[in-house]
Amino acid sequence: METVENPFIVSGSIDPEYFCDRRNESARLIKSLTNGNNVVLISPRRMGKTGLIQFCYSRSKLSGYHKFFIDILHTTGLKELTYLLGKEVFNRLASSDHKMVSLLIRTLKSISGKLGFDPVSGLPAFSLELGDIDRPEYTLEEIFTCLQEAGKPCIVAIDEFQQVAKYPEKNIEALLRSHIQRISNAKFIFAGSERHLMQEMFTSSARPFYQSADMLELGPIERSTYIDFVTGHFSSRNRTIEKETVGEVYDLFEGNTYCMQRTFNESFADTPDGGTCTPETTAQAIRSIITLLEPTYREILSNVPEKQKELLYSIAIDGKAESITSAAFIRRHGLASASSVQAASKKLLGKGLVTAIDGTWSLNDRFFAMWIREIYGTT
Repeated sequence: METVENPFIVSGSIDPEYFCDRRNESARLIKSLTNGNNVVLISPRRMGKTGLIQFCYSRSKLSGYHKFFIDILHTTGLKELTYLLGKEVFNRLASSDHKMVSLLIRTLKSISGKLGFDPVSGLPAFSLELGDIDRPEYTLEEIFTCLQEAGKPCIVAIDEFQQVAKYPEKNIEALLRSHIQRISNAKFIFAGSERHLMQEMFTSSARPFYQSADMLELGPIERSTYIDFVTGHFSSRNRTIEKETVGEVYDLFEGNTYCMQRTFNESFADTPDGGTCTPETTAQAIRSIITLLEPTYREILSNVPEKQKELLYSIAIDGKAESITSAAFIRRHGLASASSVQAASKKLLGKGLVTAIDGTWSLNDRFFAMWIREIYGTT
């Protein structure tokens, strides 16, 4: 029996056939990079930043580039950033061209003595532990030298770039900016989900990265475009789904790419050959996803202090919360005070659990918000 491939991809690289729209955004991103400009890519989490970058990386117009990608969301300092960047640069360059191996060994002097060897190929391997990088400033400089001498031009994408503004070391932005200005062989994509921080970093004249990159904001995929995308893939695989059903899911998640894709991934799997995906099918899919994620959500909450948890519940219950330090909001949700809400909100932002756009607060994970409303909601 032939297995029908699920067209709604939720992880890994996405073939063009399964990539929904983003024509304008991908064209803009590629144009900026090939014109020699860095790019700031801003969007809420799970709106498709990573997918867009990987999609652009697969385009023929970027085939002549070395392409690197790191996610620094969970890093807390320069050493971790240096480790992730070093590992990515080493692995990509070493696998692309044997000539690069000698360059890497010759250039990465601060860590070359600690590099291991692959037992099969006999080639050097990036087998360092984080603690092996004892002089991150020097190692970082060597990594940028490798990029400069990499032979082909390079593109480096750093996801959740706003984290560098939270590092305890001083002048990290200035340090990175000086390295980036120094080399001519690499262009950078600075992707971030905390809009206020990213805009401050790149639009404030007091910050090192001021006006150093083209700005690109990523919003939801246009509603009708996504509806056609979903109905088309169901139809091409001998299944049906009404446009109204797709629209209801789109509206429920307000165009959040990840949540929609995961819902239709599950719904497609539950729709038999020749069958119809109904609103009941998508509702059951959402329930199944939330049930599957429940242990993760309970674990997250176990590590959130009480005051932060109270605010998290309040935002989730409202769905979109406004004026969270107002007397009305505090009274409605039984919170302690404006000062405690303000302190808790900063912590929740730092943990990546919530986002604030133009004064409106919401949870980054829509499934998490739905689960909280089911379990703890009173309205």
